[in-house]
Amino acid sequence: MKQIDTLTQIQKTIKESEAVLLYVSAPNCNVCDALKPKVTELFDKKFPKIVQISANIADIPELGAQFQIFSAPAILIFFDRKEFAREGRNVSLELLQSRVEKIYNLYFS
Repeated sequence: MKQIDTLTQIQKTIKESEAVLLYVSAPNCNVCDALKPKVTELFDKKFPKIVQISANIADIPELGAQFQIFSAPAILIFFDRKEFAREGRNVSLELLQSRVEKIYNLYFS
């Protein structure tokens, strides 16, 4: 998962990629730190064509306003520049996988 430091880089990645996972964390967020490697592993194995990027909301404060993020961690999935899925603080990896699998298989088949 590539760390991004500016809102412009995030917008450019979403615009130029077919599918993107944006993982938004916050400082001193234990849930963020514990969940990120699990999400990375899941997407590396099951959804390798999705570009994975992460950002810290403290480093990019305008990120919250741009994507309407009110808590961390937040996982946003984009297909063809449109937000497809969003998960918040209590993330079920099984449900996330199930939701993404359907469109991933259609989009990349």
